Amino acid sequence: MEDATPLQQKEVLLLLTNQWADWEAAYAIASINPMDQYVVKTIAVDHEVKTSMGGLRAEIDYTLENYHDLNNLAMIILPGGFGWNEEQTDDIAAFVKKVIDLKIPVAAICGATLFLGKYGFLDEVKHTGDELDLFQKEPRYHGKNFYVSAQVVIDQNIITANETAAVEFADTIFRVLKMYTEEQIDGWFHYFKHGMVQ
Repeated sequence: MEDATPLQQKEVLLLLTNQWADWEAAYAIASINPMDQYVVKTIAVDHEVKTSMGGLRAEIDYTLENYHDLNNLAMIILPGGFGWNEEQTDDIAAFVKKVIDLKIPVAAICGATLFLGKYGFLDEVKHTGDELDLFQKEPRYHGKNFYVSAQVVIDQNIITANETAAVEFADTIFRVLKMYTEEQIDGWFHYFKHGMVQ
């Protein structure tokens, strides 16, 4: 008897810049990658190793230019970090626009939310980030009326979170990807937000 056809894993892309904030997506990707239905892959503007703020060196699976199978993409995660301010991001914005236009979820935290605001992706989307004042320093940002002071916000397939919200960020990602039951996710959140000993 032949084996059943293996389940094709949908990809969750972790989009990296240099000096990416390694802790901000850590809860999310550590739980996503072991799942049968998902696999985490890295993507960047080029194939050069990206070094995190904590000194971790991440190899790159795909470049923006050579990633074409958007039908197999479940989500793209954008951790924060210094690279969003220090690097050229027009090519990243063009790729993210393709993803958003296809209604594929985009999850951004900390400095990556400012990147989304800079390119107009949040002009008519409820969102959060570290501070409204930081968004308003960008002349191309016009989303003031949609800013929400919160740990995490999801609207129109876009998840945004502030720099202290790694647990809330992961929790929301799990719900969007339907990785577990609501009760299981509630339990995970309570455990990692409030601790083993209370």
